[in-house]
Amino acid sequence: MKAIILAGGIGERLWPLSRPQHPKQFLNLHSEQSMLQDTLARLEELDISGYTVIAAEEHRFLVAEQVRQLGLQVDILLEPVGRNTAPAIALAALQAQPDDVLLVLPADHVIAEPDVFRAAVEQGLEPAEAGLLITFGIVPDSPATGYGYIRTGADAKDGQYSGVLPVAEFVEKPDLARAEAYLTSGDYLWNSGMFMFRADRYLAELEQYRPDILLACRAALQGRREDLDFQRIDTEAFTACPAESVDYAVMEPLCANASDAVAVIPLAAGWNDLGSWPALAEELETDASGNRTEGAVLAFNSRHCQIHSQSRPVATLGVENLLIVDTQDALLVADRDQNGSMKALLAKIKADSRFSNVPHGTVHRPWGKYRCIDMGNGYQVKRITVNPGGKLSLQKHRQRAEHWVVVSGTAEVTKGDQCFVLKKNQSTYIPIGGIHSLANPGDTPLELIEVQSGEYLGEDDIERLEDVYGRSKES
Repeated sequence: MKAIILAGGIGERLWPLSRPQHPKQFLNLHSEQSMLQDTLARLEELDISGYTVIAAEEHRFLVAEQVRQLGLQVDILLEPVGRNTAPAIALAALQAQPDDVLLVLPADHVIAEPDVFRAAVEQGLEPAEAGLLITFGIVPDSPATGYGYIRTGADAKDGQYSGVLPVAEFVEKPDLARAEAYLTSGDYLWNSGMFMFRADRYLAELEQYRPDILLACRAALQGRREDLDFQRIDTEAFTACPAESVDYAVMEPLCANASDAVAVIPLAAGWNDLGSWPALAEELETDASGNRTEGAVLAFNSRHCQIHSQSRPVATLGVENLLIVDTQDALLVADRDQNGSMKALLAKIKADSRFSNVPHGTVHRPWGKYRCIDMGNGYQVKRITVNPGGKLSLQKHRQRAEHWVVVSGTAEVTKGDQCFVLKKNQSTYIPIGGIHSLANPGDTPLELIEVQSGEYLGEDDIERLEDVYGRSKES
């Protein structure tokens, strides 16, 4: 059994906490680990022969660092563009052995009872090996309208495998009246987006119903190449691939034409996909006034509010039913009943340069990360973290000078013909055009403050001379 983790989404409905540069699956929303790390960790007690994480190219260093922290050996397959779940799974299936069972999991789910989840996976292994395409359906506890549904077959109690039910059809997200009817009937489960099947079975059905997707994915893999810890596929071939979900491409037409090919395992394991602010609210404790808060929050004379603070204290006075999300570089204030309009708001945000030109605060690189903490006319201040053993490229800048101050750890600085070590509270100055590099020779993270000054401070003002990571453009 191989674990295929889908980590390519951006979780835009959790704006401004989840952003394209740092989406929700890489955030610590539910525990001390990120959602990706939680997903991988809950598999450790299963008999998994290999792990593959499929992620966007721009998140590659973020994935690599989070995997490194877990100490797991994981293949990281990079998508140059997003093409939804059917092509992503096809890439993994094409690289697997034909009879490998693929356990396909989104990276952004909360499962409060992992033992129950693991038992369901083990329950599905035999029917998956036998050729069934298995999905996991969440036992509903409310008439939710934000999920698709799975209708179980009429002969559900007569299934060949204990606890594994035939699927009659996949159903689109319903309105409230239909969702209430689904809940009352007892024949419907929420569609979790988690699957389990043999690689050759999935590819055979994809070839039957969407041969264009399979052809494009084969072409993309033919042009793949290794890059450090990553596998890169051919950009042109994969860009030409249609974007389609596995539900639309395979599961729905298969159910319609072969009712005995798809089965579902009901799962009641405290599942939540954290796909919206109301979903995240369910994971927060409620105070006596109905407020759900996270971070340094004081909700005074306030009722039924959901308030998230990332870095600074937030106080409210006499407000009701508000959603407040305060991050280091963006603020959202909304009526909680307006969650259905979030998509429309995001469209406005994307079209407004005042929002679209503001980058997410933390940028991840193969050597570590940096965060812009202040900027103004002619200057920018960054907090830089270099991982143990990490090394920035040997480079120079044509339009900016830099001043480095070590906050903690040990810095090995190359400056022209000099090479020297800086400790806490020591500093150095890099003039415009000066050849320089920075490395962390220690076994703890190196933290420093970088003050940039000059007429142009963009990240493309880098002339890279040497780089251990083989990069040519980004820092």
